Amino acid sequence: MKHIPHVALLIETSHGYGRALLRGVNLWLKENGRWSLYFRPQGLEAPPPKWLKNWRGDGILVRIEDANMAEAVYRSGIPAVNLRLGFDEFPLPIVGMDNLALGEMAFQHLRGCGFDHFAFCCSPREGYPWVADRLNSFREAVHKSGRECHIYGGPTRRRKLDWEAEENQLAEWVARLPHPVGIMACTDDHGLELLEACRRANVLVPEEVAVIGVDNDEFVCTMSHPPMSSISSNAERIGYEAAALLDRMMAGEPVPEKPLLLPPGGVVTRESTDILATEDREIALAIRHIREHACEGLQVYELTRVTKLSYKKLERRTRAILGRSPKEEIIRVQIETAKKLLVETSLSAAAISIRCGFSEPKYFSQVFRAKVGMPPGAFRRSHA
Repeated sequence: MKHIPHVALLIETSHGYGRALLRGVNLWLKENGRWSLYFRPQGLEAPPPKWLKNWRGDGILVRIEDANMAEAVYRSGIPAVNLRLGFDEFPLPIVGMDNLALGEMAFQHLRGCGFDHFAFCCSPREGYPWVADRLNSFREAVHKSGRECHIYGGPTRRRKLDWEAEENQLAEWVARLPHPVGIMACTDDHGLELLEACRRANVLVPEEVAVIGVDNDEFVCTMSHPPMSSISSNAERIGYEAAALLDRMMAGEPVPEKPLLLPPGGVVTRESTDILATEDREIALAIRHIREHACEGLQVYELTRVTKLSYKKLERRTRAILGRSPKEEIIRVQIETAKKLLVETSLSAAAISIRCGFSEPKYFSQVFRAKVGMPPGAFRRSHA
């Protein structure tokens, strides 16, 4: 009989991200084979199981929160793939998300909503490299646009605050920010806390403060008021690729030297950012018209009829608000729609080009490659 690998899944079920990773692992198993699994529901901070020290299994998929778990898995000598933090003293191969891509994506979304003021909200509890990557990439994108990035790093007092006191301090920070402002929260959990702080500060969401989180945890994002926009972490694909890597390692292939970091899936827009932050009513009308009709073959001259503005005024005022021309905004909306269709449907590239308003599939492919850096087929395979 063929040996069935014995694999431990030490991945939390307390967060949507961990559950999405497990769905990705399950998908790989359905497509590629069978493992004998050790799995129990647990939290991210669960200690290493006592049996791991003497276990003689074949492989481990683990989300590591602290050095104790890292040491236990590393010293087991069993092939293992880490789906969270790296520890230099206990090196394990890593499969995870490209956090440096998140900040740029969040900024472009908020900038596309018309915001000129930006902020980043994290927590003193999150002193991890991935938080720094998200902050630094967001701050760099803001600075490149010639604007200032306001940062909340948690309570400034040395003593630990309780939840109520911390929420009140966060509310004070929100109230002091220039409004309207677009804020990136480093996770959906922090976004939920931030939206509660907005309520306490009596600021309107999204009119005065727009909030975008990370992970697109459906439970958290739809539980907030208003529902929260978020960047999809692409966690199912991360789980899938981690399972594939572990399978190769159990078959004797060498351990990769560099982490495998996968791109985020894209922005899922909900009410917390569903606004165009500008007092220019004509440009607000133009941009809303673009976002509703860009994929219908919309031409720029049609916007002059919607706004009653000349082409030159439309161009100048749109650039002042968005940092790009009306034509560039039309193409941006078309490409973003195409990316979603490539990831979420099985439509051919030719069918997607028509649905997104391009005159010819060849032209669509040229524009897509120029804007995304790869042709449509390669983009679909990278997010399969």
